[in-house]
Amino acid sequence: AGRYDSLDDALIIFEAADTLTNAAMWLVAHMTYASRVDLSGQPLAADDFKENPQGHTGGSLNMVPAYLGYTAANALAGLTRSWLMGQGHCVAAIESVNILLGNLHPEQQARYTLDEAGLSRLVSDFYSYAVTPDGTPGVPLGSHVNPHTAGGLIEGGYLGFAELQYTHMPLPGERLVAFLSDGAFEEQRGSDWASRWWRAEDCGLVTPVMIANGRRIDQRSTIFLQGGTDWFRQHLELNGFYPILIDGRDPAAFIWGIFEAESRLQACSEQVSAGHMRYPVKLPYLIAETVKGYGFYGAGSNAAHGTPLPAIPRFDEVSRRHFNESIARLFVPEIEIHGARDVLATHRADDRPAEKDHPLSCRDVKLQTVPEPVWLQTAVSESPMVAIDRQFVALVKANPALRIRLGNPDELRSNQMNQSLDLLKHRTLTPEPGLAESLHGSVITALNEEAVVSAALGNKGGMNLVVSYEAFAMKMIGALRQEIIFARHQKSLGRPARWLSVPVIATSHLWENGKNEQSHQDPAFGEVLMGEMSDTARVVYPPDCNSAVACLNECFRTQGQFWAMTVPKAKLPAVFDGRQAVQ
Repeated sequence: AGRYDSLDDALIIFEAADTLTNAAMWLVAHMTYASRVDLSGQPLAADDFKENPQGHTGGSLNMVPAYLGYTAANALAGLTRSWLMGQGHCVAAIESVNILLGNLHPEQQARYTLDEAGLSRLVSDFYSYAVTPDGTPGVPLGSHVNPHTAGGLIEGGYLGFAELQYTHMPLPGERLVAFLSDGAFEEQRGSDWASRWWRAEDCGLVTPVMIANGRRIDQRSTIFLQGGTDWFRQHLELNGFYPILIDGRDPAAFIWGIFEAESRLQACSEQVSAGHMRYPVKLPYLIAETVKGYGFYGAGSNAAHGTPLPAIPRFDEVSRRHFNESIARLFVPEIEIHGARDVLATHRADDRPAEKDHPLSCRDVKLQTVPEPVWLQTAVSESPMVAIDRQFVALVKANPALRIRLGNPDELRSNQMNQSLDLLKHRTLTPEPGLAESLHGSVITALNEEAVVSAALGNKGGMNLVVSYEAFAMKMIGALRQEIIFARHQKSLGRPARWLSVPVIATSHLWENGKNEQSHQDPAFGEVLMGEMSDTARVVYPPDCNSAVACLNECFRTQGQFWAMTVPKAKLPAVFDGRQAVQ
C-alpha cells in the first residue's frame, strides 16, 4: 500500500522510525528529570536537573515505539489513521514524538520549537504546575493527554474507558489504532466484548494494541500475576479476538502489526459480506511485549512506573551518572532528527491530513432535520418518557445518515422506550425470534453501565442516547466527567468539540418513587454533574412531556455538551404548552 514500491524505499521509513524512537525516548527521560536539554549530547550537570522530578516515565518510554510505529505505518500506507491512547499518563511519549515531527497545535508550535531552546522549554514545563494569574494552566502541556496534545481524544486519567469506546469510534472507511494498558485490563468489565459489537457494515477498521509491560503502580499487573502473555493470549482467544504477539521495543514490529491486523480484519469483513463467514469476527489484537521503562535505567522494576532512578539527580551523583549513561545510549544528533522527520513528512505528497487532524479528532456533526414535537395540550396526561421515545424515533427517521447508538443497561421497555427499541433493536450475535433483536441493531445492551455509556461516548460521528435507572446512572459518572472536562478544555482553547451533544436520561428517580424503592434511587447523578460547568454539562429536570421533548430537541441542536436529564416514567399532566416548554 502507499507510494513505496520497493523494499529499499520502505526501509527508509523503518530507519527513520528507529532514529526518532531513540530521540523521543531520550526526550521523555529529560521531561521527567531535566530542566534543560543539550543537543550536543554532553552530560548534564547537577544544576540542569529538576528539584522535584515527576512523570510516568516507564509507560511513556514504552509508548514511544508504539506511537512512532503508528506514524510510520501511516507514511507507508499513504493514509492517516486515527489513534487513541487509554493510558493518558503516558502523554510524554505523544508530546515528544509530536514535537520531533512538527505535529503540533499552534500554541505548542510557537513554544516548543525543534531546537535547544524550544526543547528546554518543553522539559522545564512538564509537571511545572505553572498557573496564570487567573488560575488557568500557565503552559500548553499537561500531566495527561489534554486538548493541547495534538490528535488527543481522551484524557485517559481514569483507566479502562478507551477499551470500552474504541469499537464504536471509527465510521466505515476509517481506521483506528487504539493503544491500551495491561494495567487497565483489570479496571473495567466490558473490554472483552468488542467482537460482540463490531460490524463491518457500520464500523471502521480497529486495531487494539496492548502495551504488555507487566506492571502497574505498586506491583505486577493481573495479567502477569495470572501467567503473563501466554495466559492473556488464551483469554483473548476465548473472547473473540485473534491475538498477535509483537516485540514492543521495536517500532518496526508495530508497523508490521498494524498492517497485519488491518489486512486480517478486512479479509474477514469481505468473507462475511460474501456469505462465507458469520459474525462474530475474531478481531486482531496486538500484544506488544516489552519491559516497563525499556531503554532507561531501572527497566522492569516497580520504580520504572514513575521515577526509576534511585534518587534525585540534582542532589545525587550516582543517579546523575545513571541518567547520563542512559541518555547517552539514546542520543541522536540533531541533523539526523531533522532528516528522519523529513522522511515521515509525507502528508502533502500523499494529500492526507496530519496526525493531529485524524478523522476522529475532527468530528463535525449536525442534524439535518429536528422534527417539531407532538405538543400535548396542558392538563392532558402522558408519560414524559413516552414522549421522549416518540420524539427520538422521529429524530432517527429524519436523520438516516447518522449512525445511532442507544446505550441501555437493561430496561428499555420498563423505561417506556418501546418505539425506539422496536425500530433500532438490541444488537446481538444470535437474534431471538419474536424479540426486538438484530445482528445489526443500534441498541447496545449490557448489564454494565460503563460499557453502554461508552458506546455512546465513542460514537462521536453519529447520534446517541443513554437511558438508565437513576441509581445505576451513578456508575456512568466517571466516564462522563472525563469527557466533560476534555470538552470544556477544548472550548476554552477556542477549538470546541463539534460532535453532537449526548443526552443521558435517568428514570425511576427519587421524587417519583418509580420502582423498587431506594435501591433504584440516587439523586446524586444530577447533583454531582451540577458541580461541572453548565455550558458543557447541562442538568435538567423536565416536569412534563412537553418540557422533556423540548430538552431533547435542544440537546441535539447543540454540539460538545452532555445533558443529564432526570425524567419521570409515570403519566403526568402537561403543565407547559409547547411555546413555554421551548422557553
